[in-house]
Amino acid sequence: MLSKMINLFGNLIEIVIMKRGRPSKRFLIQSEIVSLLSSANVPLTISFLAKTLSKNLNQKINWNTVKKYVSELVSNDKIQPIDLPHSKKEGKKGLTVYILKK
Repeated sequence: MLSKMINLFGNLIEIVIMKRGRPSKRFLIQSEIVSLLSSANVPLTISFLAKTLSKNLNQKINWNTVKKYVSELVSNDKIQPIDLPHSKKEGKKGLTVYILKK
């Protein structure tokens, strides 16, 4: 009786852990963004992330898609935005670069 319960419980765990199908595009792109930021020594822009993701995944990744997933990662406190000052106009915001949150 006990062995049947253990066997049944083991099968239940396998079913819960088993994933079906391919990973979602959101998960794939967000994990790749975190990977790129963790391997970079300097903060990265969204345009650089979009170009590198397109190259690494062998498919065109839109800038707006990367911006959306980066903003989700910022709201989840996984990455941190850094607003750089404008190079020519005082008091204006320039580029926003991103680093991995420590």
